[in-house]
Amino acid sequence: MRLRAATGLGRIAGGLSKSLRRGDGFVIGGRVVLAACPDALSRLVAGRRVVFVSATNGKTTTTRLLAAAIAAAGPVITNGSGANMPAGIVAALARPPVGVPADAPAVLEADETYLPGLLAATTAPLLVLANLSRDQLDRVGEVAMVARRWRSVFAATVGGLTAVANADDPQVVWAASVIPDVTWVSVGQRWTADSALCPSCGSILRRSNDPNDPAWDCVCGFRRPQPSWQLETADLGDVATLVGPDGARYGLELQLPGAANQANAAMAVVAANVLGVDPAVSVPPLRSVASVGGRYQTVTLAGRQVRLLLGKNPAGWAEMFAMLAPAPAPVVVAINARAADGKDPSWLWDVPFEKLAGRHVVATGERRHDLAVRLLYAGVMHTTIADPWADASALAEIAEPGRVLDAVGTYTAFRELLRRGGGADDGG
Repeated sequence: MRLRAATGLGRIAGGLSKSLRRGDGFVIGGRVVLAACPDALSRLVAGRRVVFVSATNGKTTTTRLLAAAIAAAGPVITNGSGANMPAGIVAALARPPVGVPADAPAVLEADETYLPGLLAATTAPLLVLANLSRDQLDRVGEVAMVARRWRSVFAATVGGLTAVANADDPQVVWAASVIPDVTWVSVGQRWTADSALCPSCGSILRRSNDPNDPAWDCVCGFRRPQPSWQLETADLGDVATLVGPDGARYGLELQLPGAANQANAAMAVVAANVLGVDPAVSVPPLRSVASVGGRYQTVTLAGRQVRLLLGKNPAGWAEMFAMLAPAPAPVVVAINARAADGKDPSWLWDVPFEKLAGRHVVATGERRHDLAVRLLYAGVMHTTIADPWADASALAEIAEPGRVLDAVGTYTAFRELLRRGGGADDGG
């Protein structure tokens, strides 16, 4: 009765917030539910198989892909809005889609800093652990601290904890290696700046120079585990192949661009397999996912067709650069430094903006001047414009009309572009 009353209050609060245009009412509804019923999460997941998807980058996309893969075999509930903290998770569980049964599996995106606190409310969850790198240091803290907390809580959790984890990320391996049942997947780790040191002893890790062999080890004996599943990546636009323990090969044909999304898809397929959904069933639905939370949508801004991409942290930006139209195509980069973006924009100096050489960059957003300085030192031709979408003539001098223009933004800048372009927020 208390949970039912709490969810009712949550719906009222959410509806009021939405009517006052203070947001979509989703997260505030979850906060009200938790305030009225502090054990709401444990009650809402009772009787369900729970999956938590966590990482620094790609967790929203992996969650969406995993939900699509499992839905091929039966109903599933998920926090498709991308609200990945306790209030958002509770809100999603408290408002399941019509027709989803009470025992349907829950595929939940979990913020990496909140994941440890969520485990106590569940029984025998499956964890999907993809990567750890620096992200919003003013809120999240150092990578090593997150990995230590993961490892400590995983080791202390009783009740059949299982995981699907990236064997190529040393921080993830160190944290997950205390879990008794881990399915190791090799999906690569292209960003290694945050895992140069052994998380076990602090020595410099030894890495293979062979790009097709991501092996790593340390003098202390800590080393990359042997993966059961192997992703064979392909060039942009080609189909990657996931190789299973029995040698079976599955082509991952996606609408989502880039090697990072191939890795996300591989993690989703393996997790679905652990849950009992054969890859022959789970792989085909991945093709239906074309956009996640507005990412990769094409909208109209200033009379131009603009494809929207999201950049959050150095590792994510490095992956995103490979998704841009080839040089010399120009690109708009919008940088804000609000709470959701991370208030400290010093991470700009860790992003390899040198990769944008040979193209014209339009620097915009509230911290456009910080970006302009970074581009200057990177040797990248750029123009600083407060609002390029308000001056179509200025944009026309840089970007050839008639072609889709790429625009990349930090979280709040991206959301503003999505809103102004009338894009569909399909969760994320």
